Amino acid sequence: MAGKIRNYFAGGNTARGFYSLYDSNLQGLDRLFILKGGPGTGKSSLMKKIGQEWVEKGYDIELLHCSSDNSSVDGVIIPALKVGLVDGTAPHVIEPKAPGAVEEYINLGEAWNSRALHVQKNKIQKLTNQISHSFQHAYATFKEALEIHDDWEKIYINSMNFKKADQLTNKLIDSFFGKMKLNKTPDVRHRFLGAATPQGAVDFVPNLTEEIPKRYFIKGRPGSGKSTMLKKLAAAGEERGMDVEIYHCGFDPHSLDMVIFRELGVAIFDSTAPHEYFPSRDGDEIIDMYEILIEPGTDELFAEFISNIAEKYKNKMNEATSYLAKAKSLHDELEKIYVAAMDFSVVEKIQARIAEEINVLAGSKVQL
Repeated sequence: MAGKIRNYFAGGNTARGFYSLYDSNLQGLDRLFILKGGPGTGKSSLMKKIGQEWVEKGYDIELLHCSSDNSSVDGVIIPALKVGLVDGTAPHVIEPKAPGAVEEYINLGEAWNSRALHVQKNKIQKLTNQISHSFQHAYATFKEALEIHDDWEKIYINSMNFKKADQLTNKLIDSFFGKMKLNKTPDVRHRFLGAATPQGAVDFVPNLTEEIPKRYFIKGRPGSGKSTMLKKLAAAGEERGMDVEIYHCGFDPHSLDMVIFRELGVAIFDSTAPHEYFPSRDGDEIIDMYEILIEPGTDELFAEFISNIAEKYKNKMNEATSYLAKAKSLHDELEKIYVAAMDFSVVEKIQARIAEEINVLAGSKVQL
């Protein structure tokens, strides 16, 4: 039987620049292959092929998706083997903890024709600079959108019953954990459930929660306490020795969008746009923060202001996304230059060498 694939982002294009959560997801690996090489050198394809090979062997894998290219991955992890492969080129620079012993650099640049690239040097440098500027424009515009969002939040923060918010959080903590306390060090992972991409907001909520029996859909408005409650629930789980998957907001990584306690079979997540979902299975439950915590009539009282600010926010987000799309278009041009200079038979040999080493590692784990 084929294994399962879990999808998430470990890096994101956010209002605080490119934000990396790679270290949290690469911890605990016995072997990590860090792939180096320019765009179009086959890093994503190599990782997908190796991941698929192990899925077909019945192993579960994790795919770390690329927030700047919807069709690419930035990493693959085979948890049962404690093996991972990751794109180690900017902006996700991976710092080795035990070079050689755990991490190994793999240079796909071995497969390119340096002379052919040298001829295109000026074009490569120009495109690289244009891509960098597009990302900087995107981050600056996301930052402006966040400032607008902060003003939007103030309406609801000023109308919120914080005592009731604490009571709701404590009720959920009691419901989830009771008097449970596990005698182990919890495995805590920080990730993104979604990301701002060249094609707009993308998320993996259905995939990440498909095996979770009990799902809580948090509804509410900006500033109605969703992230704060999730942070408190995550901390409470960690204190009790629970493994916790903490999913940050792809727009503002200082906020949380979801927490999963797989040992309990519980997921609780912000189910508002751009990752809006509704109950579809037995066990699904809505928690409406507006209804429970916000002064009745707040929406109506500030209707015109909310309408204006929502429109401004939407326009800024669309503008920022257009810069990501521009960066992707330029990146595609850059890729073509590298693809034309590549000898992919060399990449295939590198892939075969990595695959063989993983096979050896898998064999040694079976013997243990």
